[in-house]
Amino acid sequence: MTENEVVSLAELMIVAASEAWRDNGELLASGIGVIPRIGASLAKLTHSPELLMTDSEAFLVSEPVPLGARGDYKPRYEGYMSFERVFECVWGGKRHAMIGPTQIDRWGQTNLSSVGPYDKPKSAILGVRGLPGNSINHINSMIVPNHGPRVFVAGEVDMVSGVGYKPERWAPGMKQDYVDLRLVVTDLCVLDFGGPDHAVRVKSLHPGVSFEQVQAATGFPLLQAPDIGETPLPTAAQLAVIRRMDPHNLRATQLKNNPPAVKAAA
Repeated sequence: MTENEVVSLAELMIVAASEAWRDNGELLASGIGVIPRIGASLAKLTHSPELLMTDSEAFLVSEPVPLGARGDYKPRYEGYMSFERVFECVWGGKRHAMIGPTQIDRWGQTNLSSVGPYDKPKSAILGVRGLPGNSINHINSMIVPNHGPRVFVAGEVDMVSGVGYKPERWAPGMKQDYVDLRLVVTDLCVLDFGGPDHAVRVKSLHPGVSFEQVQAATGFPLLQAPDIGETPLPTAAQLAVIRRMDPHNLRATQLKNNPPAVKAAA
């Protein structure tokens, strides 16, 4: 990164997202959406080459496939990855997905289905899709492009699509061992579930953002991680990988007006 180069907030979030897969070992990395997918690609091409990735169709690849039209790019195939084998990874806990829920609550429960009363919703979204099975079997992280109380709700999410750590939702004897929620990367900060009883903590703040600003945009109380710091800006080497993985600059369309990573002084 040169001294005068403007780094976008989306690029900072991609680097933060890539950290979710650090030290995961040999498992299937599934970044769902532009920022998570580039983040997973960045992880594999830098600190975690052991990650497994697919071409988003039916094959494992040794090198992440760039987003968008491929031109003369030839994927480097390593083997067949049928849906059956994908589900083997899911049920076996050998996958880490990063998703973008519509709502998240203090227990890490997520909503992809509908907003408002379930019998008379204000809006219908995707449905729960595979999230119940995914969230109970393997690691999950989240991406939030617009951090606010409509996403981080004050009470429980309107429809629990992805399981979390709320004790009342677990009947006696239910096995909770494989619920593993890692990072939540937003346009303000990075959160985790490392507080007492999996309470949500602020792990790092993006440049120019205060803890008070994050708390005001969240519907439930937050903790500060003991080592809370500033989310790192991308290095020149990381930016080069990001641009190679996103040659059509789709990342610039992910946040309104594509803001810079470092806000101008008021």
